[in-house]
Amino acid sequence: MGNLLNYSGIVTKVHAMQAKLLKPSDFDEIASLHNVTEIVSYLKEKPAYADFLRDIDETKLHRGDIEKILIQSLYRDYTKLYRFSGMAQRKYLKLYLKRYEINLINYCLRIVINHYAEPFDLNYKRPFFDQYSQISIEKLIASRTTDELIDNLKGTEYYEPLHKLRESNSVTLFDYDLALDLYYFTTLWSERKKALKKKERELFTRDYGTKIDLLNIQWIYRAKKYFHMQPADIYALLVPIHYHLKTEMIKNMVEAGTPEELLVLLNQTRYAKNYDFEKKITLEQMYFECIYHLFTIDRRRNPYTIATLNTYLFLKETEIDKLTTAMECIRYSLSPGDTLAYVGGVTE
Repeated sequence: MGNLLNYSGIVTKVHAMQAKLLKPSDFDEIASLHNVTEIVSYLKEKPAYADFLRDIDETKLHRGDIEKILIQSLYRDYTKLYRFSGMAQRKYLKLYLKRYEINLINYCLRIVINHYAEPFDLNYKRPFFDQYSQISIEKLIASRTTDELIDNLKGTEYYEPLHKLRESNSVTLFDYDLALDLYYFTTLWSERKKALKKKERELFTRDYGTKIDLLNIQWIYRAKKYFHMQPADIYALLVPIHYHLKTEMIKNMVEAGTPEELLVLLNQTRYAKNYDFEKKITLEQMYFECIYHLFTIDRRRNPYTIATLNTYLFLKETEIDKLTTAMECIRYSLSPGDTLAYVGGVTE
């Protein structure tokens, strides 16, 4: 009864928000469009984006402008969820926010390490981060070097792992990205015990444990198939958390001689019961399908829990990724069929 009372309002809100998500038929139509102008005109008619696009001249927008609007739509939805949440749900949403903070830092690292001539373009994110995040956009955009960027993260939880890393020799952008990813997952894994009660902690553990397993599978497979990395280097890539993939199985996969041997091992895991690793789709598509089904099943079985928040944000982020991919395909004049193939996945 407690969870029903705590979640009844937000579950109703999420149902209303989800009704505004794009349908598969929308992506069929988007794939047949010819340019960004037509995409903007189409999205102007959709409730999730109409408010952001209503007074904008679509003929003057380019792809980057649309991506900013899509991100602002995501931030607005997060804000709606946060405002409708009680204290328990807000603890979870603050954990979830870390993914947006990590993405922001990764973006800034690319700017300073690659010495991009264009300045930081983050003002559209400032209202959201000023309200919810420990990170100061104002400080980040003043950074011109990696050292300045890391120093401008003082007072946040991200300063220490990055500060330790920069003391090493020959640190690359890949090293910083990897350190942030590992910090993100290990921190979520440890903080879940403090932020969530028993039932929701069980859901979180299953969802994120599965996600970590599947990401580790992807990284092992890529490292072997495309980069021919040695086992010692592959171990350094992996999240040091074992859910259904126990230590011995990880060891066997990392030390498999060929990608084909790795596939044999993958077919011995519990994930092979629900997914055929021989299917002719990418591991990224497999990851999406597995996570989609896991999240939606959790929400159906446990609607008055964090599963409702988790699934909605996943679906919204997926929609934005699909729209961004579709725009890129249309930019390169791909056929509607090829565009839909790249968009892929499941949309509610």
